[in-house]
Amino acid sequence: MCQNKLLKDIENCRVEMNLLASRMPLQSKQVIEVSRKLDELINRYHRMLSEN
Repeated sequence: MCQNKLLKDIENCRVEMNLLASRMPLQSKQVIEVSRKLDELINRYHRMLSEN
């Protein structure tokens, strides 16, 4: 995955998480799932940076 695509995915996921969090409790399954997805994307980005 290219760096720009990954950054866009991170931003989209962040926006999605913020939207969900504004509409439902932070402990809701949906918010937690998107938060985990965001964590995974950020970790992938950091690994990509460390490889270069």
